[in-house]
Amino acid sequence: MIGNGEMILRLALAALFGSIVGLERERLLWAAGLRTHMLVCVGACLIMLVSAYGFKDVQGTPGVVLDPSRIAAQVVSGIGFLGAGTILLRGEVVKGLTTAASLWAVAAVGLAVGSGLYVPALATTGLVIGILAGIKPFEERWRDRQRGHGLRLTVKRGTLSVESLHGLTGEHASRIRQFILAPAEDPDLEIATVHFSRLPPATIRTLEAKLRASPDVVRVETAEG
Repeated sequence: MIGNGEMILRLALAALFGSIVGLERERLLWAAGLRTHMLVCVGACLIMLVSAYGFKDVQGTPGVVLDPSRIAAQVVSGIGFLGAGTILLRGEVVKGLTTAASLWAVAAVGLAVGSGLYVPALATTGLVIGILAGIKPFEERWRDRQRGHGLRLTVKRGTLSVESLHGLTGEHASRIRQFILAPAEDPDLEIATVHFSRLPPATIRTLEAKLRASPDVVRVETAEG
């Protein structure tokens, strides 16, 4: 069994590695930031220590069979509850998946440190930071190229449906990838958000003009695509 000094060192390293990932999330002002990642990593490290060394006094007892991996394995599934909270707190919009994944990753780092796998834990920390900070600009650039065009329509209540929208957009109806209809503050109006896959600027302007010409459409605005 390792000594108390080694255990404290492992817990401190887990806090350090968790803080490195947490600082990147803190920089973007996510709910799960520096302290959350540190706590997850340290907690996972301690669970690993308990799993590996906490039952030494009963080992060898007749009728007692121990599996050191059982307690640590619960971290893998248990961290999902915390990760889900970082997603659900943002309401109906699915965001926070990356932060949830980073929490899951630092839990794995904590388990690795707790088991004494310092080099894999350090390497994983570096890879996680590289993925979170280094890959993001390329991901955003790719999304910008793939992003379509969105329109927010203010229409008279009960006048717009999927069928009528297809009629208004004509040959471009097949480019509609999302249609959301919600009530407006005015009880006589509704807000329709329509997202199209990528269209040439001239086609977008033509669509906007056609929609504005409809007697049931009160206003047409650009929405995030």
